[in-house]
Amino acid sequence: MKLRFLGAAQTVTGSCYLIDTGKTKLLVDCGLYQGPKEIKERNYGEFPFNPAAIDFVCLTHAHTDHSGLLPKLARLGFKGQILATAPTIDLCNIMLPDSGHIQEMEVERKNRKASRSGKPLLQPIYTVRDAAETMKYFRPAGYRETIQLTPEIRVRFQDSGHILGSASLEIWVTEAGKEAKIVFSGDLGNTNLPIVNEPTPITDADYIVVESTYGDRDHDRSRSRLDLLQEVIQETYDRGGKLLIPSFAIERTQDLLYELAQLFQKKLVPDIDIYIDSPLAIAATEVFMKNMYYFDDEAKGFFTANNGVFSLPNLHYSRRAEESMALNSLQGRAIIIAGSGMADAGRIKHHLKHNLWRKETTVLFVGFQAEGTLGRRLLEGEKQVRIHGEEITVRANIRNVPGFSGHADRSGLINWLKHFQRPPKTLFITHGEPEAMNSFSDLIRQQLGWKTHIPAWLEEVPLLAEQPAEVPAAAAAVTSTSVLPSVGDLVTPEAAERAYLQLRMLLRELVEEEMDRHEYARLLEHFKELEKVILSMLGRPLGGAGSGRATG
Repeated sequence: MKLRFLGAAQTVTGSCYLIDTGKTKLLVDCGLYQGPKEIKERNYGEFPFNPAAIDFVCLTHAHTDHSGLLPKLARLGFKGQILATAPTIDLCNIMLPDSGHIQEMEVERKNRKASRSGKPLLQPIYTVRDAAETMKYFRPAGYRETIQLTPEIRVRFQDSGHILGSASLEIWVTEAGKEAKIVFSGDLGNTNLPIVNEPTPITDADYIVVESTYGDRDHDRSRSRLDLLQEVIQETYDRGGKLLIPSFAIERTQDLLYELAQLFQKKLVPDIDIYIDSPLAIAATEVFMKNMYYFDDEAKGFFTANNGVFSLPNLHYSRRAEESMALNSLQGRAIIIAGSGMADAGRIKHHLKHNLWRKETTVLFVGFQAEGTLGRRLLEGEKQVRIHGEEITVRANIRNVPGFSGHADRSGLINWLKHFQRPPKTLFITHGEPEAMNSFSDLIRQQLGWKTHIPAWLEEVPLLAEQPAEVPAAAAAVTSTSVLPSVGDLVTPEAAERAYLQLRMLLRELVEEEMDRHEYARLLEHFKELEKVILSMLGRPLGGAGSGRATG
């Protein structure tokens, strides 16, 4: 078998890996490139493989640099299955169409200029329709459950603690009666993050592919992020200015809302209006509320006690473009949270254009800023930046709260690796900038004595299967229809969870199909029939459901 590194190789974005057994082709992630222009150009080129030949995609999480080229993959011929956790599927259902909209708007803007100069017109990487069509290939995978993809390949998703629904992958491949186990870390979460659980330890692998975003440094833990956030809010309030927070729509925005709710509840900061200026972040917040099952115990407890983690009396949502534009003329103090997290696109660029030159403004970064992005340049102290074709002088106070990073730091990565009970044949270091990767590689060799390798883009390496093959009896086969166990089968909690997720997916498909056909009366009849069945199972009379508490 072979492993090809098709993305996140000596760069932080574009995560994509191909396992080719000769019989089956499996992708791990299919992400969009972000950062410098020469890196982003890869998004427009052909895939270094035939999309129609890919059998499966195992998606670690919903962030665009891991999922963002899936619609392009489907548009160019992929007809296989995309396995992901239920929250990841829900998030992709809003993120991928949003990304398609951005592609269309960006190309429309560029084509206006191209038309005036007589240059050839561009085509978007994919459209909103392409993204919506991609969702039919998704299949849910529960944490901890072993899934038999083919007779030779099985996979298990483990919680990586990065964002809601994020996963590390354990993949077993059998060749000629021998087996190799490959572990993909995915993006590993920082310790003590709000909402999500800690990364699940994995103890055994023949090969490991590990991220290294912060492989060369530890996060500053001398002060809590809550204290730092309180300080920045108070300083900005005292100056009478706006606090602009470029934030990823998924997880970072919800983390901020969680922390802000605690600060305002305890009256640790003055009253100030908060604006979430991102339709995607608003939709993502709704997805979070639907998936509270996956929250950590602390977040569940806070939500239960406070009637909604994200419910703040001073919180406003800006869904429409005119509401966003109105914020540019807003006078006085305000906290504005908008995407994108690296300030390279989205509504935050408009707010930066209108406020960077104001000395009373604060710009607060709460996540990793890739090389070449506007966010990185501001953090590095540039005093003149170009936004939407206009030179803007930077007079605002630029701050950073690294504790909000969703990525494990150097110590967190090493601690996760220390759970492995034997050295892998090779540890492949990816998803990092060259300096971070080289530093992390040196640290692993010093502390663990493992063989490391930093693969180049498009590099292909052979993987050897040498362990005796062992297929667990409880492995579930993935199909395009039902995964419900038969009556006589051994049913594990993981199998029951996966069956629930599959039924939820099927119900969503039913709703979408009937709504598209405007069959509202028929859909209502379906709901009534389902209600009868469920109430019968609960032992309740029809019409008595109101006494129960709905759960998602």
